Amino acid sequence: MPSIAPVSRRRFLSDVSRFSAFSAFAGAIPFAASAGVIADDPRVSQTPLVDAGFASVRKIGEGLYATISDPSKGFTTLCNGGFLIGKDAGLLLEGFGTPAGASFQMDAFHKVTQVAPAGALLTHYHFDHAFGNSVYGANGIQLWAHSAVAGRMMDSYVSMQGADRATFLAPLEKRVTDAKTDAAREHARNYVTTIGNVFDMANKTSLAFPNRPLNPAKLPLQIDLGHFPIIIEHHPGHSGTDLIVRVPEQKVVYTGDLLFSSAYPATFDTQCTISGWRNTLKTFSSWEKDTLFVPGHGPICGQQGVQSLRDIFDDFSEQAEKMHKAGVPLADAVDQYVIPEKFKTFPVFAWGLCIAPSIAKLYAEMGAK
Repeated sequence: MPSIAPVSRRRFLSDVSRFSAFSAFAGAIPFAASAGVIADDPRVSQTPLVDAGFASVRKIGEGLYATISDPSKGFTTLCNGGFLIGKDAGLLLEGFGTPAGASFQMDAFHKVTQVAPAGALLTHYHFDHAFGNSVYGANGIQLWAHSAVAGRMMDSYVSMQGADRATFLAPLEKRVTDAKTDAAREHARNYVTTIGNVFDMANKTSLAFPNRPLNPAKLPLQIDLGHFPIIIEHHPGHSGTDLIVRVPEQKVVYTGDLLFSSAYPATFDTQCTISGWRNTLKTFSSWEKDTLFVPGHGPICGQQGVQSLRDIFDDFSEQAEKMHKAGVPLADAVDQYVIPEKFKTFPVFAWGLCIAPSIAKLYAEMGAK
């Protein structure tokens, strides 16, 4: 893999997406899992059904539960998820970052119901949502996902398994050595740590692939769990394989990583589109003002959480446009973004997965114009 400078837009995005990793949970960035709307919305139980530190499960509606992760207390789950329970069947959401994470949620599911899960749905293919999938197969639970998920998992993670770690990371280490500025060096070093963590997790994981592919051309899909209608939808933005689950009657939406609550979004994926994601957030904003969102990462939120993420994308666009007009080369621009004061408390999982690819994609859009 080439060094960080010089670097073309295509090569930069290719390098990032090749590893298909969300994360930099190596930094153990804390999420205020009990903050914000959790304290304000009467639908959200103040007492968790179960709390393991690394994640807690709370009731957020009739038959609706949210699993909210706190990576500062452990990496067992990493992402958020949840489950829905109707009269006849239930639906689990996410495979999480480890089998233990999926088991944690499944145990919580069985604490509140005797109905069998109709399946477990992945909102997309990234490792922190999918490395625990094997638990579902072992328990005879059908795994649902966008029809491209199996292939994307294969392309992204199988190449890591059994590879030599030092050889795999060597091109990224060279980026650290070749960095021209302290900021670029810090970002490159953080990226090495992040990808190293993903590599280690991939080599400890027995990959399990979805066996109920959902064709996006046939979505939205309406399902009745027994006097409990839900809708599965596909929207563009984060990964190209993103699904959400809506419960219109209760105004609750499980968004996967199409929504990062009080956190910078991960935009590294080759099929991530900034314009498409912004349109998706516009759609979210068009729903009722009291809609409750379970994001892929961060605390449960309402419409203010959607607006915050829209504001981040606006800021990305404004700063990228200024640098582009000033003639700042992409290789420098990806490290020169300045986090505004109002977002200083928002976690950035890894600069190379969240901020640098956002600037690169916006440069590409401006170049196309």
